[in-house]
Amino acid sequence: MRWVRWTLLAVVLALVAGAAVAVLLRDPNGAASAAASDAPQPVVEDNHIVDARSGRDFVPRGVNWSSFEYACAQGWGISALDTVVARDPDTYEAEAIAAWGANTVRLPLNQDCWLGTRGAPVSDEYQERTVQVYRDAVHRFVTALNRAGLVVVLDLHSRKRIGQPEFGNVAMPDSESLAFWRSVATDYRDNPSVMFDAFNEPYSRYNSAGTRPLLDLTWKCWRDGGCDAPVEDDQMLSSGRVTYRVQGMDAVVKAIRDAGAKQPILLGGLDYANDLSHWLEFAPDDDQLVAAFHSYDFKDCNTRDCWDSVLGQLADSVPVLTSELGSEHPAKGYVEDYLAWADEHNLGTLFWVWADHPHDPMSLVTDETGTPTPYGAVARAWLQRKPLPE
Repeated sequence: MRWVRWTLLAVVLALVAGAAVAVLLRDPNGAASAAASDAPQPVVEDNHIVDARSGRDFVPRGVNWSSFEYACAQGWGISALDTVVARDPDTYEAEAIAAWGANTVRLPLNQDCWLGTRGAPVSDEYQERTVQVYRDAVHRFVTALNRAGLVVVLDLHSRKRIGQPEFGNVAMPDSESLAFWRSVATDYRDNPSVMFDAFNEPYSRYNSAGTRPLLDLTWKCWRDGGCDAPVEDDQMLSSGRVTYRVQGMDAVVKAIRDAGAKQPILLGGLDYANDLSHWLEFAPDDDQLVAAFHSYDFKDCNTRDCWDSVLGQLADSVPVLTSELGSEHPAKGYVEDYLAWADEHNLGTLFWVWADHPHDPMSLVTDETGTPTPYGAVARAWLQRKPLPE
């Protein structure tokens, strides 16, 4: 406990406040509202994110928690929480993440599972899964994370692959993405400990031989939309013959704001959010935007020269958040090099990925209790401000 003793008045006020917040947690329709926690309340001020409660700088440091984006489309559950053996899996997992020293968790979501489109979420012989079941599961985990003192970033990550059990990432938002954000933003507009990530990883799309662009995504289309993208995701072959009309970041930001949500919005750039070279020039007109960068050793912007010339300069004007950091070869030093650079510039970082995937070199944990992999040990040490393991 922080305080040596409590006065009777303090106890009464705390109980009253707790009861009041508990009432605010859900509206009559089950939507999430104010967070019952000490979680920070991020807002953008100039080129910083600050905690609205104190006015002090808030640097997001944490992890991506993966499975809401694919489990519901594969049909084996709503998320990995379905496999956690605990009386209260949401709280159990949230506290495990908080124990690493994180202050932020990014939750990738599935557009079709949220909206009930393309046959998602998928049921099985044991359980019927509906849109409301999916949304309620997300709400419960967001509430548990907030109660553990963690900010949550809700990320439009993927959609269900038509006719297939897997999920896929299309190149840019479509018209249903606007419906997704109107719904999500309405549900969370009263929760000051939530931020929104407009679209996971915008990208250009080439034919199967890699010789001809099917979508040469420009910064203008990134912002304004209007170009046409293949309907197939990036894990499928495409001829480019069937397309959809792209919705730009300006339309996504407008959908969120029209729903009454005022929280910060993350916008990833081109080339799977690895290219932020013209982000400032083309960003929509909104004073609560954060430039989202995905840092991986196999992408083009993977050197200190690029970080200095692009990210460093951009950070002089707007907040920059590394919303995904990972490496195909975690033992080779890329993650440590990037973390050292990010610390020099006071940039936040969210590691990819808090998940127990035995054959994935980017898995941070080996079980739901938070036992770290060697890569996870580096992430945990950094989050806890300890020397990184050799």
